[in-house]
Amino acid sequence: MRLASIHYYPVKSTRGHDVQHAQVEPWGLAGDRRYLIVDAKGEMLTAREEPRLLACHPRLDPDGGLTLTGPHAAPLRVTPTDHMAPVEVWRTEMKLTDCGDDAAAWLSALVDAPVRLLWLDDPTRRPVDPEYGEPDDRVSLADGYPLLLASTSSLAQLNDWIAETAVERGEELPEPLPMRRFRPNVVVDGAEPWAEDDWRRLRIGEITFRVTKGCARCVLTTVDPETYQKGKEPIRTLARHRRWDGKTWFAINLIPDTPGLLTVGDPVVVLS
Repeated sequence: MRLASIHYYPVKSTRGHDVQHAQVEPWGLAGDRRYLIVDAKGEMLTAREEPRLLACHPRLDPDGGLTLTGPHAAPLRVTPTDHMAPVEVWRTEMKLTDCGDDAAAWLSALVDAPVRLLWLDDPTRRPVDPEYGEPDDRVSLADGYPLLLASTSSLAQLNDWIAETAVERGEELPEPLPMRRFRPNVVVDGAEPWAEDDWRRLRIGEITFRVTKGCARCVLTTVDPETYQKGKEPIRTLARHRRWDGKTWFAINLIPDTPGLLTVGDPVVVLS
């Protein structure tokens, strides 16, 4: 098996970047999901509720700063303030740094609603769910764990199932879903479909990872990242083939044992 692609997402629930190399830090890929958007109530806002966030294409600058680009306005360089704002990130109460009125205005114009941008200045602040991690494990602003791994063969199998569902229902044959629907950090090639369900530890290049659990999929996977329209797939078909514990499953969550550099083409070895 080999590492087929690497992806990171500077602002949670916005567009990501495909890269050839990425530094793995204890809390995830360098630059991955260190920013998030909150609504007028100060509550976390994601593309589940507001698909237009996917039109925002944030860029990490060489000096470590952030520039927002989008279809509605000129690019904006983000300037964090010294103000801390409370927010709940999936049941974790924490404080993040507010990124100022200019960023708030830029994003509010994009989604036509009052929102603000917050920054996780200290990535050691948020612990991993203790049921699946160790006391010192940390995660940025990803849903639950530092990295998400998906398999090209599992996606191919899922797309075959989706096509079968469409034929059974007399629907037009859909285009295969791209991997970006599932927003993974690392994608592996060469595994058997769904083999990742049974992995517990693996090595990618020189870095070892623990597998915490599978990833339960939500309505965000049904949003077309180009049109921002919601459909029925892949949840409809996952519910037929990949449903247990009341959830639908695709991809697995990882915690790195050590930091290091990942490169596309790295060998992937299952250790247990």
